Amino acid sequence: MGESGFLKSFFKGRGDDETANQETRAEERPEMNETTDSGATPPEASAEGAETSVETGAAPVGDGKQDLRTSVIDALSQIYDPEIPVNIYELGLIYDVKVADNGDVDVIMTLTTPHCPVAESMPGEVETRVRDVAGVNDVKVELVWDPPWDMTMMSEAARLELGFL
Repeated sequence: MGESGFLKSFFKGRGDDETANQETRAEERPEMNETTDSGATPPEASAEGAETSVETGAAPVGDGKQDLRTSVIDALSQIYDPEIPVNIYELGLIYDVKVADNGDVDVIMTLTTPHCPVAESMPGEVETRVRDVAGVNDVKVELVWDPPWDMTMMSEAARLELGFL
């Protein structure tokens, strides 16, 4: 099966009305609309105190903290799902990235399915890549399943790459 055929069959099990429901889901779950940087942020992952969320960027940040956040996102964008030719950030698997003033980084992520072949190794790879970013002090990666990942979490660029636009 060609790459395009594989992807269509991969996503086919997500329901025939998936495309029709994308708009509705975005309205029901505004944290998942296309105006966000990284897809969805679970409610428990909202920014607090001096931490800055990639999702909202709500807390005022200095240039160093903003630069560190950008560097972390760049590192995450270099990790690819082995079955889908799109990086995990554009795929919408990274729900939130928080950078503290001391350089600690918290990453909240998911996978396309709990039965993903890389379920055990991907969080470790994310931790290693983020830890290698200059200025990062400590890294915590949390793998979550709620909200469950779906195609609406992909960036427009990822959908275009996969032929869904």
